[in-house]
Amino acid sequence: MEAIGFTKHLPISQADSLVAFELPMPSPEAHDLLVQVTGISVNPVDVGVRQSGSAVLAQPKVIGWDAVGTVVKTGADVTLFQPGDRVFYAGSFKRPGSNSAYQLVDERIVGHAPQKLSDAQAAAIPLTALTAWEGLFEQLEIDPTAKKRNEQKTILIINGSGGVGSMATQLAHWAGLKVIASASRPETIQWVKAHGADQTVNHRHDLVQEVKKLGYSYVDYIFELNNLDAHWTEMARLIKPGGRIASITENRKLVDLKQLTKKRAKFAWEWMFSKSYFQTEDMQSQHDILEKVAHLLDSGQLVTTMTQTFSPINVANLKKAHAIVESNHEIGKVTLTN
Repeated sequence: MEAIGFTKHLPISQADSLVAFELPMPSPEAHDLLVQVTGISVNPVDVGVRQSGSAVLAQPKVIGWDAVGTVVKTGADVTLFQPGDRVFYAGSFKRPGSNSAYQLVDERIVGHAPQKLSDAQAAAIPLTALTAWEGLFEQLEIDPTAKKRNEQKTILIINGSGGVGSMATQLAHWAGLKVIASASRPETIQWVKAHGADQTVNHRHDLVQEVKKLGYSYVDYIFELNNLDAHWTEMARLIKPGGRIASITENRKLVDLKQLTKKRAKFAWEWMFSKSYFQTEDMQSQHDILEKVAHLLDSGQLVTTMTQTFSPINVANLKKAHAIVESNHEIGKVTLTN
């Protein structure tokens, strides 16, 4: 089968930054699904893995952590799917990615694809929806069923127009929260308001002052999706006593948790790959989340965050998608389909 990968960590503009090559067809075992991939998307993690490192790899590394496709074969222990099912998923950080014609993925982190979305639209969803759902409802401990109570709560989402932010604003709005999303350009402000934000602030300015201009001294929750180091002190000042902060971006400086002591506030990391990486007991919760997200998409309560798509899935188009993500000006998600 054909796959796309890299052996050298090169700028995307260079010829060998991504290359096509052949791999043997994999065979599913245990809980594995063998999926024929028909749609993928590119996330910042793809760019980060491709760029990070200096060694020349002996074998090309296949990346890609979003896919939609059709199950063609199942492992002996599979109970959730059968051949012919159309599925979507983000996959595992420990296994070859979705930039290949076929891929093995554990059924417990896979959902049935939303029926009303095209492959291009569905491929934009899994990684960001899982990250947003886990960040909001597991790490920030928001109860999505308590919509009346949530109406009294305010959340600040830093970087509301990116892939995760575009899902987080929608899910927070669906859960009943008053949503403040950060955006710095007219087009991103318009985007976040169309995707569930009630109010906006500019993360290029002092967020404490930006939030105070809206009439709030504190917010109940903060979901940080942009730059933890740059916003930590602002978040510590803005979080309500007893509030919760979650982040998906890693720190390069020491995080001063003492700034949260007097407020008795909580801080948590969200890494969507954690459950599959460590094979946790609750790994199948990602299947359950994707099933719920698919229902919300099909019922119109959520919308796809795809803004650009290319076809077919080949080296040239994948390079274009990587370049868009690398620009740091992407709104929503870029996908590729066959």
